[in-house]
Amino acid sequence: MTADLKSTATPDFISTLSQAAVAYREQRGTRPSAEILVNALLQAEKTAKQQRLTYSFESLLGKWRLCFATGTKKVRKRGGIVLGKGLYVPKLAAIYISFSATSEQNLGRGEIANQVQLGSVLLKLTGPIHYLGKKNLLAFDFNQMVISLFGRTIYNNRIRSGKVQSEDFYNQPITKLPFFAFFLVTKDFIAARGRGGGLALWIRET
Repeated sequence: MTADLKSTATPDFISTLSQAAVAYREQRGTRPSAEILVNALLQAEKTAKQQRLTYSFESLLGKWRLCFATGTKKVRKRGGIVLGKGLYVPKLAAIYISFSATSEQNLGRGEIANQVQLGSVLLKLTGPIHYLGKKNLLAFDFNQMVISLFGRTIYNNRIRSGKVQSEDFYNQPITKLPFFAFFLVTKDFIAARGRGGGLALWIRET
């Protein structure tokens, strides 16, 4: 079913994530602890699966700032991975992700840009994306890197870390590409689990 958060009372996990987003963006109010925020993200993910929520490609378009993320660690005895404690991204390190559509927007195709701003240095990676709306999966690949210093580009070139050539990207199976599995998308923030298992919360850049 298509997500519609307005049709029901606001769940507790939405309130927690909203509180975190406002406190982080406006630097006022109390931020929920990392533990509480991770639990809210897990509850949002569980709800999305139970209700089979889907989100449109258009709802992801725009620029988002990374607010909170968890790492993962391998567990030898049990196998697999478990979530790390998670942390709020320091305000001094501005990390953004943006999604834009191409003329084939109805096919869920476009471009991703991931950039890190630290003082006068800007690192930006870009590449193609393909959104599988029925599964809320956004596959991507970075194939271009730009480095700027004091607003001046000092490096702009293709990178070898790209998994596939751009022209072959859309023919690749999802199992061969990095991806985000989005489980909550609102006008103010979005949340997803990465292919590596970590959780992330981004807030809309105003």
